Amino acid sequence: MKASAPPEAPAGAALDAPARTLVRHAENAMRRRDYAVAADLLALAGHGGGGHGPADRLYNRALRGIVPRWHFSMLNDQGRNDAYRAAVRARVRPGDLVLDIGTGSGLLALLAAEAGAEHVVSCEAEPLIAGVAREIIADNGMADRITVVEGFSTALRVGADLPRPADVLVSEIFDCGLLGEGALAAFAHAREALLAPDAAVVPGRARVWGRLVDSPELHERNHADRACGFDVSRFNRFRSLEYFSTYLDTYEHRPLTDPFPLMDFDFRTGKGDTAAAVAPPATGGGSCHAIVVWFDLDLDGSTVLSNGPHAKGTHWRQAVQTFDRPVAVAAGERVPLLAEHDGERILVRPDGTAREADRG
Repeated sequence: MKASAPPEAPAGAALDAPARTLVRHAENAMRRRDYAVAADLLALAGHGGGGHGPADRLYNRALRGIVPRWHFSMLNDQGRNDAYRAAVRARVRPGDLVLDIGTGSGLLALLAAEAGAEHVVSCEAEPLIAGVAREIIADNGMADRITVVEGFSTALRVGADLPRPADVLVSEIFDCGLLGEGALAAFAHAREALLAPDAAVVPGRARVWGRLVDSPELHERNHADRACGFDVSRFNRFRSLEYFSTYLDTYEHRPLTDPFPLMDFDFRTGKGDTAAAVAPPATGGGSCHAIVVWFDLDLDGSTVLSNGPHAKGTHWRQAVQTFDRPVAVAAGERVPLLAEHDGERILVRPDGTAREADRG
């Protein structure tokens, strides 16, 4: 089922029997956290047109389950928006066909059209968001130059969705740890099947950074040993092995190393690290509870966008991965680490074997 904008019901109008049945089914869908079905059912019942009744509120809850709240902070991230506008202007030329992967609100597509693209083909996997993107594009007078296709970019085909291979790819499908929204797979497919051989890619490259920190407070966000005097350590089987997102400055922490490069990625060629062994020197002694990870996006060779702790005002948070157990480090000691990714998440582990060899 595809959710659509519901007709507006008169204020205070009583629900007829079919509408009440739809609302009951929607309530059941919400209990199952099947938000898309709930939104469809409530739209069919005539809710979600701006009212504030119980069913309208339920419709809004369904939308909140479908559309993440970070879209709003992202749209209001002026630093991000200005950086992408500058990079798009530097790469898009009049007459270009532009491919926009993961359009969201349609902002990058609008920037590409503004920069002179002949046409922009955008894709968006969530039908509700795709529908609103079309409305935003039309509101800004660009409907004749931008086409929004519902679905993942890996389903697009030249000759069907695109008239020819695209001259430019623009995209911003990056989570706080860079890879969590499927950028590597989407870009690889685009290079192989959707782009001209000499196509420009925005962003062109990225570097992922790490920094080790001493922070019992961060460690407790992902571990528990005792509560009210009881041993609750078995609950740690549910801890996150991979990183979670947070604003680092929210928690007490003490850096144990300077920032160090973890991995590099070239989105234009597909070259990049899949695993890395690093051994940053400790700038101070303490217990290493976690590694903080962030990225620098090189958008066009001169414009860099970062979500590091130093980047104030960014809508992205930092990625934090806690270690199974705190690692004792001494000032000046190198801390061997192994980093790897599976295309979606970077995982970092202390390399105890290398550490013991160094000590031996």
